[in-house]
Amino acid sequence: MMNKILTQIALFVFFVLVQVLILNNIELGAGTQIMIYPLFVLLLPVGMNVFLLLFLSFLLGLSIDAMSNTYGLHASALLVVAFVRPMIFKLTSPRDGYEQIYSANIYVMGVPWMVKTLGLLLLIHHFWFFLLELFKLSEVLYLLQKTLLSLPMSFVICILLQYLFIKKPKAT
Repeated sequence: MMNKILTQIALFVFFVLVQVLILNNIELGAGTQIMIYPLFVLLLPVGMNVFLLLFLSFLLGLSIDAMSNTYGLHASALLVVAFVRPMIFKLTSPRDGYEQIYSANIYVMGVPWMVKTLGLLLLIHHFWFFLLELFKLSEVLYLLQKTLLSLPMSFVICILLQYLFIKKPKAT
């Protein structure tokens, strides 16, 4: 149990540092931003208490906001992701459910589930983030451009991070 908590703390610190020190400084043009920290919310335990999920999401978003001078954009977008995560999990639920799963990663759930679930969560996150950033409905095309250009980059990096840093479970 203590090992799992330490793993989650290490993931939290990893996502904050990578987002703030590396990804926020990459300029791709056309409003494209790579944001990988929503993956943290996806990788949290499936049966986690909703209030703890919301609290950790807010804390992660606030940590990134504090170091990025974004005044709550990341916290707000991550809270939306944490709020819709149980609904998305229910929507993309496997036939047998999630009962024996601690963390829903690409090895445990499979690539098709990860593509649907991560794709939906990132789409919601990016759309909400850029909607708040622009805060003008007259800029709806620019909002869609930023969302649709940032989404594939973030998605690919989130998938690669899982293959690189998450251990494949041993077959029993």
